[in-house]
Amino acid sequence: MSNELTPKTGQFDEIISIIDNARTRALKAVNAELIQMYWEIGAYVSKRVKNGGWGKSIVADFSAFLQTQYPTMKGFSAQNIWRMKQFYETYSGNEKLSPLVREIPWTNNLLIMTGCKTDEAREFYLRLCITNRYTKRELDRQISSMLYERTMLSSVKNQELIAGNGGLAALRDSYVFEFLDLEDPYKEKDLRRQIVSHLKDFILEFGQDFTFVGEEYRVQVGNTDFFIDLLFYNRALTCLVAIELKIDVFRPEHMGQLNFYLEALDRDVRKPNENPSVGLILCTGKDDTVVEYALSRTMSPTMVADYTLHLPDKKLLQNKLRELTELALESDAGDEE
Repeated sequence: MSNELTPKTGQFDEIISIIDNARTRALKAVNAELIQMYWEIGAYVSKRVKNGGWGKSIVADFSAFLQTQYPTMKGFSAQNIWRMKQFYETYSGNEKLSPLVREIPWTNNLLIMTGCKTDEAREFYLRLCITNRYTKRELDRQISSMLYERTMLSSVKNQELIAGNGGLAALRDSYVFEFLDLEDPYKEKDLRRQIVSHLKDFILEFGQDFTFVGEEYRVQVGNTDFFIDLLFYNRALTCLVAIELKIDVFRPEHMGQLNFYLEALDRDVRKPNENPSVGLILCTGKDDTVVEYALSRTMSPTMVADYTLHLPDKKLLQNKLRELTELALESDAGDEE
């Protein structure tokens, strides 16, 4: 005999949604107040230090006093109080970024503040963190993998294609798969299987708007079956994303294969409300001139990106980005003359 009091599946989804949304708003409000408190303490300490009355010993005494007054509250160590001062001084003159810091946890704010040297980089990670609700581990990984620098170094063609994603990194010129358990030599099937086994980390690298559809996704054209290495759906771009994996450098013939898959997806799989499918070739290296020639006559939204199994050289990427910025500034100055 069935229990009539047992709720049916999905019967109370609406009320659960109301409760979850209320809890989320409450947590955001608590976090905002906590960040505001740290901001005001930082402003207080900054003023005292600038007036010449406070140094390390007084801040240590101040920390001990606060911990005595509020023994159940964490975060009042001398080191953290100095961080509050740095936090206030970093953002106090920036009306654009100061509201954003109140939308993410203190630990994430510390990672961004200490891991970024420019306001542009801080804004990039702040907005990315707000959009994707990164945990501390996820944010730390993105900063360590130089996501900002890699995104800024993406080609103009890629930048235009992903413009619909609010400037966040939907698709880029290069990817880092340091989380894969691969050793040379490996085959394409090994790479594919490792990606599927580490899908959460793979999606973190690509962006949380990606949803996994399948590996070796079958499309039938005529009487022949063809298999796409990896198929995803991107909610921001509202389209299917077909990924072909290569364990060597990019070759022009790779483009023809992927364009064929995109045509099959658009004719037989894509829904009427979705945008045309996007293709991405992941390879170990590419000659930009060869890529430009290969892409010049294709009408499909297709990109070529390289990947590495190791974290990038931080100084190398920073130097490349600085050189690119200097060239852009020189070009702008030349246009004005």
